[in-house]
Amino acid sequence: MSEPRPEPLAELAARAEQGDPAAKDALFAALYQELHRLAQAHLRRSGGPLTLGTTTLLHEAYLGIAERESLAFPDRNRFLAYASRAMRWIVTDFVRQRRATKRGGELTFVSIDDVALAGPEAVSELERLNEALGDLARLEPELAELVDLKYFCGFSFAEIAALRGVSERTAQRDWEKARLVLHDYLSEA
Repeated sequence: MSEPRPEPLAELAARAEQGDPAAKDALFAALYQELHRLAQAHLRRSGGPLTLGTTTLLHEAYLGIAERESLAFPDRNRFLAYASRAMRWIVTDFVRQRRATKRGGELTFVSIDDVALAGPEAVSELERLNEALGDLARLEPELAELVDLKYFCGFSFAEIAALRGVSERTAQRDWEKARLVLHDYLSEA
């Protein structure tokens, strides 16, 4: 007797969009490894050791996504881009909260892998990048999504071009535009 075949992601996503909690859970399980990789990337880019772990970040993002009822993801890549943004917001909020605590006010334990400590400038850079991406999302949401797909999700220009229905060269030009806008914003502050 053969095992039942897993449901295709498109069908799971459609059922999840209709509010089926079992489909949301199945979709999460199907994308777990990719979401875990995204969480690791966000924590690496945070600038130093955090008491926030990869699995915790992944699950916090999932809870935030699952609570929203009106979300629609036409494909896997857009879901991953949204999950990546949710993780970025969580890491930024966590870093802000941690920075707001007075020095020495809390004792935290970090793993031996987290020996390199983040200075205040790394925390400040993370906050500034998050603000810059928020401003870019208000001005040009497609460019902000491109940054999430390329920088945080690690998609290639070919994958981004296919997702957006444009040429690879157009995706590269948009990436350069987004980088310039973000650079200008970060240089001003």
